[in-house]
Amino acid sequence: MRLLVPFAAAALVASPAAADQVTGQQAGNFRLMDADGRAVTLAQFRGKPVVLEWNNPGCPYVQKHYDSGNMQSAQAKARAMGAVWLTINSGAPGKQGHMTGAQAKAFVAAKKAQPTAYLLDPQGRVGKGYGAKTTPHMYLIDASGKLVYQGGIDDKPTADKADVATARNHLLAALTEVKAGKKVSVPEARPYGCSVKYAD
Repeated sequence: MRLLVPFAAAALVASPAAADQVTGQQAGNFRLMDADGRAVTLAQFRGKPVVLEWNNPGCPYVQKHYDSGNMQSAQAKARAMGAVWLTINSGAPGKQGHMTGAQAKAFVAAKKAQPTAYLLDPQGRVGKGYGAKTTPHMYLIDASGKLVYQGGIDDKPTADKADVATARNHLLAALTEVKAGKKVSVPEARPYGCSVKYAD
């Protein structure tokens, strides 16, 4: 099954080197199951901005943003601006962060997270197709399906919760600019966090 297909182009190769998404180009479509076992595609949200957040609950950098409430706040603000928020877990079975649907639902409930959906990518096909390197690794796709931001959530690449207060949230800044019809001023930033725990 082809999991990464640009909206108006041929299928992408699932190799992480060959399939990284290009900022300013159409983002690759994908199909994953959510925590409830329902199929979700990127294409179904065409017409709305879409945030992709790579997640690993065992990662200290992810814990920084969830334990401080920063990620939940960003989710709420993005959804209030009309965006769809898809949290994606590409952790392989037996690796740190891998979760079943039930475990993902429990994580969302415990953290009072507000994603539109929590998606499971245990084979890592979508993560590799997007070149997702860290948790968290953030992407913003505009309403036309174009990738307009990819990288770290902010400009403070640490696991220290105290840094959240003074950080520039690149993701929310990009979304605000997109909603205002402006060009994204910082379209790419270095992703930081734990490496995505793909299958060997």
